[in-house]
Amino acid sequence: MTAALVKRLLGKLAMIAPGGYSLRPWLHRRRGVQVGENVWISQYVYIDEIHPENIVIEDDVTIGLRCTIFAHFYLGDRYSDDDVGRVVIGKGAFIGPNCTILNGVTIGEGAVVVAGSVVTRNVPPGVLYGPPPPLPLAKITRPLTCDGQVQYDKFLFGLREIPPVPPSQRGGR
Repeated sequence: MTAALVKRLLGKLAMIAPGGYSLRPWLHRRRGVQVGENVWISQYVYIDEIHPENIVIEDDVTIGLRCTIFAHFYLGDRYSDDDVGRVVIGKGAFIGPNCTILNGVTIGEGAVVVAGSVVTRNVPPGVLYGPPPPLPLAKITRPLTCDGQVQYDKFLFGLREIPPVPPSQRGGR
């Protein structure tokens, strides 16, 4: 078996293996991910299978369930060195469940990334990072699926804009 295949298999195994503080971090270290001490990696976490050596997870980090961390962003055999970037998750950072971290991003020490966030830029140290609450974007006048078939063009042309609500008028939790 080639080394690349072994790394990919270890990554797949790490997604489902027990041991968030032990076996999963160990498997990722064996793949080339730089993992610090006292790191929790939840189940179903995908850490780049092609460039694991470009991922740095410092000490005392928590990575929530079903997160995805990409060190590359290219399709097929069309790519350049600009499409591969280093991802650094700083000491004591907390990554909530279902987050996606894209290549070239640094998450600062002690930062907290809110569940479901897509991180496309650096997160400063000690910051709570996440999207604003979701808001209605458009009124749907034609369903996306009709009779079991996706009607994408009709769906798009049937969307009617909903004017944005000013922050002062939004209801909070």
